[in-house]
Amino acid sequence: LQVCVLYFAKSVELTGVKQEIVAVPTPISSRDLWSLLLQRHPRLLELQDQVVLAVRQQYVAIGDHIVTVGDGDEVAVVPPLSGG
Repeated sequence: LQVCVLYFAKSVELTGVKQEIVAVPTPISSRDLWSLLLQRHPRLLELQDQVVLAVRQQYVAIGDHIVTVGDGDEVAVVPPLSGG
């Protein structure tokens, strides 16, 4: 299935894109989903251990639990936000 990955803040700078369509196997853990994105954009490694994913606007910790994604779902890459 395919998901729309949205990149925010520093992740846009590192990937060079604001969004893209990515083929994702299912079932998939949040860690495997992050690994899939790292394969596409190795520079995202700079955000390792700081980034949070959001699936259908729900934050998901990167770990071994399975995330439920459907065809066309949004997956956001949310790095730490700075500013004020």
